[in-house]
Amino acid sequence: MTRPLRIEYPGALYHVTCRGNEKRAIFKDDQDREKFLEIFQRSIEIYNIEVFSYVLMRNHFHILLKTPLGNLSQFMRHFNITYTSHFNRRYKRSGHLYQGRYKSILIDSDEYFTMVSRYIHLNPIRVKEKAIKTNEDKFKYLENYKWSSLPGFINKKKEEEIVNYDAILLEFGGVNAKGRRSYKKLLYYNMTKGLEMKKEILGECILGGEEFVRWVKEEILSKKTDKDCHQLITLQNYKNKESIIETIEKETGKPIEIIKANRGELRQLAMDLLYRQGGLTCREIGELFNIGYSAVSQERKRLNEKINKDKKLQGLRMRIETYLSTIKT
Repeated sequence: MTRPLRIEYPGALYHVTCRGNEKRAIFKDDQDREKFLEIFQRSIEIYNIEVFSYVLMRNHFHILLKTPLGNLSQFMRHFNITYTSHFNRRYKRSGHLYQGRYKSILIDSDEYFTMVSRYIHLNPIRVKEKAIKTNEDKFKYLENYKWSSLPGFINKKKEEEIVNYDAILLEFGGVNAKGRRSYKKLLYYNMTKGLEMKKEILGECILGGEEFVRWVKEEILSKKTDKDCHQLITLQNYKNKESIIETIEKETGKPIEIIKANRGELRQLAMDLLYRQGGLTCREIGELFNIGYSAVSQERKRLNEKINKDKKLQGLRMRIETYLSTIKT
């Protein structure tokens, strides 16, 4: 089994997790947790890391963080080795503390930033949900869970120096009482209704929307020569160009050459489908339609502005996409 791809660049946002070897405890008491946070703070200062949320459990931890310098692996190596050394000295043991390498999921900040924060803050209740019966008691348990950044989101007096609360609270109306109430209200809703992300993670390494995944592939991963890069094909199941064109012709009743020659909604739709469903770049689509790659972006933008108001156009795109979903890649 291949290892998940490591994606690093300046400004990257990650959900990082690390579990104890054979699911054993990495924290045996509060002294361990305090030492962990002490090492954590020292490490984030050394490597210039921004932390937005965290939680410490008995045998694992979760962190939502950003790497302005693109140095996640250096930070985690230093941080994990330092804490492992402390743990081994204290308990007179040797060997690995963690179960393999840490796991890092690259996050699309536009779509999943606050969602990951809430997912992290809900972790303590997942191991207690059977023991605690009422929703009110469950949420009270979360609010009072000491080894989490959540208390600082709800109560300003409980903020910690290592956490940047502002970035997330601004998404909820501001770094004020209103923003804190809004965050708390949505967290309570997620606790009662459930909040899962596993199915949305692509290639075991990216949690993001279509545009973000494409940007990562084109701007970051296309420059990699790492042997693990074959995993990139798992990030999106694109349809081949010929199948898309054939479906467009069938549903519109027009040959692709006629569509290409006439400016308008059908040409814009064809470009958009080749981009989203076929994985073609704007440059590749531009070559196909004999226009510049920047013009492709503009045409797709115009389509998106029209399609929300045009039921007929919506229906056409839906029919094409529905048919394409039945085609095996």
